Amino acid sequence: MTEDKNDILWRVYLIYGFMLLFGVAVIGKIVFIQVKEGPELTKEAAKQEIRIFDLEASRGNILSDEGDLLATSVPVFEVRMDVGSEYISKELFNSKVDSLSRCLANLFQDQSANTYRRMLVEGRKKGNRFLLIHRRVTYDQLKKIETFPILRRKAYGGLITFQKTTRELPYGMLAARTIGYDIPEEHISVGLEGAFAKVLRGKDGKQLRRRINHGAWLPVHNDMEVDPHNGEDLVTTINVDLQDVAEEALRKQMIKHEARMGCAVLMSVKTGDIKAIANLKYDSTDGRYEENYNMAIGEKLEPGSTFKLASMIAVLDDHKVTLTDTVSVGKGAVNYYGRVLRDVHDVGHGILTVEEAFERSSNVGISKIIYRSYKDDPSKFIDHLYALKLNKPLGLPIPGEAMPYIKNPSDKKVWYLTSLPWMSVGYGLELTPLQILTLYNAVANDGVEVKPRFVSAITEGGNVIKKFPVVIRDSMIAPPRVIQQVKKLLVGVVENGTGQILKNKHFKIAGKTGTAKIAKNGTYISEYNATFVGYFPADDPQYSCIVVINRPKNGYYGASAAAPVFKEIADEVYATSLAINMGSGIPDTLSALPLADHPVWYPDLKTIYKSLGINQKDYLSEEKWAETKDENDTAVFNVKDFSNGLVPNVRGMKARDAIYLLENMGFNVDVNGRGAVISQSLRPGTRFQKGQTINILLSTF
Repeated sequence: MTEDKNDILWRVYLIYGFMLLFGVAVIGKIVFIQVKEGPELTKEAAKQEIRIFDLEASRGNILSDEGDLLATSVPVFEVRMDVGSEYISKELFNSKVDSLSRCLANLFQDQSANTYRRMLVEGRKKGNRFLLIHRRVTYDQLKKIETFPILRRKAYGGLITFQKTTRELPYGMLAARTIGYDIPEEHISVGLEGAFAKVLRGKDGKQLRRRINHGAWLPVHNDMEVDPHNGEDLVTTINVDLQDVAEEALRKQMIKHEARMGCAVLMSVKTGDIKAIANLKYDSTDGRYEENYNMAIGEKLEPGSTFKLASMIAVLDDHKVTLTDTVSVGKGAVNYYGRVLRDVHDVGHGILTVEEAFERSSNVGISKIIYRSYKDDPSKFIDHLYALKLNKPLGLPIPGEAMPYIKNPSDKKVWYLTSLPWMSVGYGLELTPLQILTLYNAVANDGVEVKPRFVSAITEGGNVIKKFPVVIRDSMIAPPRVIQQVKKLLVGVVENGTGQILKNKHFKIAGKTGTAKIAKNGTYISEYNATFVGYFPADDPQYSCIVVINRPKNGYYGASAAAPVFKEIADEVYATSLAINMGSGIPDTLSALPLADHPVWYPDLKTIYKSLGINQKDYLSEEKWAETKDENDTAVFNVKDFSNGLVPNVRGMKARDAIYLLENMGFNVDVNGRGAVISQSLRPGTRFQKGQTINILLSTF
């Protein structure tokens, strides 16, 4: 009995002992946690409840020369749904899932209501707490979603949203490659977006937030909060209307000739401002021409006959020839060390003056002039090219400019006996279209070479914080006498030579055609780059322009493939730019009687002249369309009749007047743009039928 009692007591003591040791261990662990691990665990807990969030800065806008948005940031939202939320009862979900599905289908128009319903029901069964509804939701769409069944309860209805920004191009693909894009996480920077990324990005802010119920985070206001500094805006030199004209003219010609690639660049002579830069490349995946490669900046090519300008600058500067000297072109071919150089087209046989050889783009004539002038010292010719900076890049802010290539006689690995004559006509060297244009622009600018400019200013809140001045690369590329001589040559190309397709009675154009064979694996093939480069008006240059068409079919000459694009751009610019039409710009005072050279609604015209205090004489007794002419400083009104059943010429008219006139004549009018009419789809003076559609393109000048 005593032994049983002792055995029981021993067991009890043992249990008490274990309990005591366990209690001591628990107390020890508590003390250890409080003293040793406590601060660290407290910090970890705080991380779960309090977190610092980045406040994304709004990226700056990219603007045209007139303030139009070329690129801007807009908010978009990713919308998800916690369909497994305990706050969405079974009764609520089952009664509202059909109507929610219909609302989502009607809003996004991407899939049927049944598909949305199936997605929601399956997500509910799986307890999905993060079901994707749509990745790109606009702010307006989000406001509508917040009124939908179930989701109108927001967090209690399982609505989860994430805001981000996306870059939008309001004018679509207009100048898209020059505008470019910036993807910092992938280290990709293209165009102006990439070149001015730091300016546009701004600086993100910081905000402390605390987690509350349902996974939401609320700001905790404290001294640590840093507001984001939004990006600054870029004001470019690009003009939306001119860009549109350049792209459409280029696209039409490339489609006509089934070309592979092409570009057109319009530059302001005095400032170097790039007013339009169109780059189109054929995309075989969809059979369309897209702005996906900046040919004007990144593609170097053998310039062909357009390089003859540089050759003539060199030889005239060295007094080797005069324009009236003669050269024999024989039958259009010449042999240099066993290699034959031919004229691309018939320039006439026998003897030509230097001026005629240039105007007719004779490879034989120009090469003979350069060869006999520099065969004993070809380095002197190359020195001229280097002095023109043709061996140096332009140093553009936009990344990707191709390095020009001008070989030197000192490099025996690449210099051959035939190098000099072939280089003189644009082969064996490489330049980008914009580098070629910059040389021609310098000639137009009386020898002053300016660097192409894409951005004129950086602004913040509408205030200019930095201006980009005109940069002069060379104050005089050649003596004035040489500049005047080559100007005469460039005018002669259009008046008498290969560029006569550009000749017109309204204003003179100066420039040069180019038809260059393309080399493949060291051998020239029967494919070409067709080019026209020049400036206008020739007697008071305002704009220079280059057009390059790569691998055109059905007519590969510069005159037939590239010149029509140049002509359309020049005609549109001349017709719509008051600064060019008036030569020296808009006068401060009316030194001449202003006349309406296009139809204006009679009451409006009469009011304008009356407000200007101009003497007027009219013979109209009712509301009609009218034009005016000057008779002894008196504005005489003449009625303009549109009842003859012919398409009227509405170019130059204000949009309101043009639409009113055309619709009253029975046309369906399709309007693009704003301002005054610069082009119309139906040719004036042709017959039309009532109900016929006419497209009119507007511009702001």
